[in-house]
Amino acid sequence: MSNVSGSPDSESRERQMAVILLFVVPVLFSTNIIAARAVSDFIPPFALAFWRWWLAFLLFLPAIGPDLLRYRRELLGEWRDLLVLGILGMGICGAFVYVGADTTSATNIGLIYATAPIIIAGAATLLYREPLGRVKALGILVSLLGVLVIVFRGDIVALQTLSLVPGDLWIATAAVSWAVYSVMLRYRPSQLPGRVRFAATMLYGAMALLPFHILELANGDVPELNMETLIAVLIVAIVPGLGAYLGYARIQRALGASPTALILYLAPVYTALMAWLVLGESLQLYHLIGAALILPGIYLSTRK
Repeated sequence: MSNVSGSPDSESRERQMAVILLFVVPVLFSTNIIAARAVSDFIPPFALAFWRWWLAFLLFLPAIGPDLLRYRRELLGEWRDLLVLGILGMGICGAFVYVGADTTSATNIGLIYATAPIIIAGAATLLYREPLGRVKALGILVSLLGVLVIVFRGDIVALQTLSLVPGDLWIATAAVSWAVYSVMLRYRPSQLPGRVRFAATMLYGAMALLPFHILELANGDVPELNMETLIAVLIVAIVPGLGAYLGYARIQRALGASPTALILYLAPVYTALMAWLVLGESLQLYHLIGAALILPGIYLSTRK
């Protein structure tokens, strides 16, 4: 997406809004994890990912339809980039997390996904020469330390017992895919407005997921057709779909790829809080210690 342009005041307001969204968007992303765990018994992973993005596109279409027609020539010219973005951001990141969650632990998922911001920062620096100063690097390291405190529940000994299972490989692939998606989203040249680019990416992502959804159906993995399924798909389409991705794109446009990646550091904090509020799980001391490290890390990584 293009950089924010305009007066210094408008740029300052955009940055301030992006910093606020930096603390809100992780809540939206975290709902995806809660919903995925709740529906795993009656919605197969590729079915959930496909219907999430197809429905999100349809819900967005009335607002974005005229712009899709207006920019149809640019859409045709950029179809390769849009297809790659759809495969990375909606296909792999959408379905692989659902697949991996069936065979790996939440601790492993948190740790593996915590590496995505480092991948993003490294790729943005190496490929596109985005500055990575000492203060930003310190913020990333402090936030990562906070994540490790949370995912290992303050127990360093847990590192010695960490083992890889098939689900870890699915999650690792999703984390790398998210990193590449994030860097491409900011740095690949595009003639499209952000909203148009996002709508097209959703469409291409759903198209990429469709063959795998059909294979699931052919193998007998059919989602249950009831009100509970419909509500679950609506939630993942609207909250961690439209809301989270539009917010993520706006943050990235204003702050850059590396600071935006710290959204992934906040996810364990919000997941713990949501589990406490929604599922009745207790809030532990290590959650508070992790948050006390993550929040200052975000400040250090986003300050000018």
